[in-house]
Amino acid sequence: MRYVEPVTDRTEREGSVGLVVLLALGLAAVAVGLALVSREIAQPVVLAILAGLAVVGVFCLFAGAVGILHFGQRAARNDIAKSFLDNLPSGTLITDNSGRVLYANEAYRSLVGLEEGAAVPAPDRAFAGNVHLAEPIFRLTRAAQQGRALSEEFRIPPLGESYEEPGLAPRWFRISVRAMPSHPESDRGAPLTVWGVEEITEERQNQEASFEKIQQAIAYLDHAPAGFFTADAQGNIEYLNATLAQWLGLDLSDLATRRLKLDEIMSRDGAALLAGAGRERASSPITRKFDLDLVKADGTTLPVRILHRLPRGGQAGWAQALVLNRAPGEAVEAGAAELRFTRLFQASPIAIATLDRQGQISAANAAFARLFGQAVEGKANGKSVKVAIGSLIDDEGQGALANALELAAGGQGLIEPIDFTLQADKEKSGRLYLSPVEQVDGENDIAIAYAVDTTEQRALELQIAQSQKMQAIGQLAGGIAHDFNNMLTAIIGFSDFLLQNHRPTDPAFKDIMNIKQNANRAAGLVRQLLAFSRQQTLRPQVLQPGELVSELSALLSRLLGENIELQLEQSRDLWPVKADQHQLEQVIINLAVNARDAMPDGGKLAIHTANVSERRSRELGQRHLEPGEYVLIEVTDTGTGMPPEVIQKIFDPFFSTKEVGRGTGLGLSTVYGIVKQTGGYIFAESEEGKGTSMKVYLPRHIAAPEEIPVEKPEKKESAKDLTGRGTVLLVEDEDAVRSFAARALGQRGYKVFEAGTGAEALEVFQEQNGEVDLVVSDVVMPEMDGPTLMKELRATHPDLKIIFMSGYAEDAFKRNLDENEAFMFLQKPFDLKSLAAAVKEAFEA
Repeated sequence: MRYVEPVTDRTEREGSVGLVVLLALGLAAVAVGLALVSREIAQPVVLAILAGLAVVGVFCLFAGAVGILHFGQRAARNDIAKSFLDNLPSGTLITDNSGRVLYANEAYRSLVGLEEGAAVPAPDRAFAGNVHLAEPIFRLTRAAQQGRALSEEFRIPPLGESYEEPGLAPRWFRISVRAMPSHPESDRGAPLTVWGVEEITEERQNQEASFEKIQQAIAYLDHAPAGFFTADAQGNIEYLNATLAQWLGLDLSDLATRRLKLDEIMSRDGAALLAGAGRERASSPITRKFDLDLVKADGTTLPVRILHRLPRGGQAGWAQALVLNRAPGEAVEAGAAELRFTRLFQASPIAIATLDRQGQISAANAAFARLFGQAVEGKANGKSVKVAIGSLIDDEGQGALANALELAAGGQGLIEPIDFTLQADKEKSGRLYLSPVEQVDGENDIAIAYAVDTTEQRALELQIAQSQKMQAIGQLAGGIAHDFNNMLTAIIGFSDFLLQNHRPTDPAFKDIMNIKQNANRAAGLVRQLLAFSRQQTLRPQVLQPGELVSELSALLSRLLGENIELQLEQSRDLWPVKADQHQLEQVIINLAVNARDAMPDGGKLAIHTANVSERRSRELGQRHLEPGEYVLIEVTDTGTGMPPEVIQKIFDPFFSTKEVGRGTGLGLSTVYGIVKQTGGYIFAESEEGKGTSMKVYLPRHIAAPEEIPVEKPEKKESAKDLTGRGTVLLVEDEDAVRSFAARALGQRGYKVFEAGTGAEALEVFQEQNGEVDLVVSDVVMPEMDGPTLMKELRATHPDLKIIFMSGYAEDAFKRNLDENEAFMFLQKPFDLKSLAAAVKEAFEA
């Protein structure tokens, strides 16, 4: 396409008249000079001049032929461009970089009111007479100089008139400026500037008329006899008319500075009901009707009817509602009885719905929509259809619902309630009651359904049942442990007697040692039972969990083996906890060993520690975790994982996923007992094929201001010489244990008096006139237990030394004693050496 040079304005042509005059004067001077000289001199000069003119003429002919030189007006090549620009409806002006006008079309001349033949001014000069336009004109001129595009709109009076003169309408103009770069084929090197001037008075008048109509519509809507509001999908009210604001006692000026939420003017159930309707999508507009109460600014309620309009296809702003006041004296659409029923229906905290013969929901209140999590209508093939309540509950509930609907259709009044779980949320449960209704012509409803959310009730029932089961098992385990400890004490003690009479070279020595070793293994099993029943003896102390885990890492690495990678992920500044160090180590080791067994082909075991704030504990969503500050110890493996039915049983005693012979089923039960006895919580999370995570939450220990750390005296080493002198009263209801203990102490040089019960011990003590140096007594005995015996004896002999023997924890009976009572404690089962050492230490104390 051939380049067309911009059309030049005829009012300012290029060239100079002065140069033409000078050229004419020069030629005249030459002619006069030649006339004054001789013929011989003038002839060669004339010939030379003619030759030069001939050469110039021939050159011009060739230049004109090839298009270098144009004869006539240059604008003849630009007639198309000029015609186009002259016929534009908006004014167009072209200037060079100095601001000189090169072209102006007829529309521009007309807009600025130029007379025929008048000089064309640039826009900055054409509109410079008005002081109100100084700033926009300056910005346009500056943009033209910088080669930027800019557009400005401003309001001016007609040229030659003032704003104050009446009867003259103001005019609106839009002036734009943009740079037009030079073209390489053009003989003009500098860029040009294109100005556009357009009168937009009519456009502005139309906009102002439309705005006026909108203002009138808003004013009408604000003062309409009905309320109106719109809200977005998040429940933020975008618009609230003045009528509704007046009903609710709200100040519209306050609403301009803050965002009002939908649940501030109605109950949450009502807001959820509108939200459920707003999430529907329909091929044609749908209007929903809701009768509910709005909440005024003073907290009182206002009965209203809301007509909710759902646009075609649904929109993000789901609430576009008309509100009709149904307060007394203004309820024109229904009688008082209907109004009262409607308000009770919608405000009821119990989910209520009406059902037809197929179990489809005809109407439902807000509580029903909240419980079942959806509106009462759905979609099928693009059309709105009713939802059957059977599709919302589990399969077992559907069968019972079908029978109940048959009874309701027959008018039966005694219909058993139906327990169900939701199809969409298996964790949510409820109980459904059906009541038959009297048949009315034109209606298909046969029953009213009342649904109650029983999720929390069921969780509480399961928790109580589990707690009772664990308590019963714990009591059973504790009782078994007590009896076992007595038997094991006798087995271990008499094994020691036999070992004293046999040398290691004797054939029977090895058999006796096997008996004692297996008795000690049984004692370990009993300790696990006591840990599960939370009746073991704990020695709590303030610990740093991070240091404890770090010290155990070497031992854990050996336990896990080479094919399992141990990874520690410890947080800094862990809070301290108060626990028994040995028992807490056992918790971590048991969890690590279980994780190892779940990774037979190797894997990774990670131990993660972290502080858990009270806010974070609330966000965890664990129902049984009391809000508070905890230290988390999490043991995670990449093993085989467990299905949900196994996770529910892992803390039960004697339950094991291992094959026969590889576990007692008390490992996690022991862990559970230790954690609970320490005041903590333990939870398991697992997924088959992806591993298991065991999370232990131990309560943070905060030292009291008056709590001063006391250095504990170092425990004295047991004396090598376990013989002694003194009188010992041995009280034990188990004959075998009493026989072993009496014989053991007698061999060590003590004078021993025996008693089978507490009452018998009092008689023996009186027979000896209180000349007893030490009492060694069992805790649990018939007729009179050990603590009661101690109170009786110390009533007359307050300095009497006492050693209690028990298979239960020391704390189990210590809480029943006075705070200042001093005694020693010997844990069953014990061997001969432990008994002698305890008695020796008591005499030396």
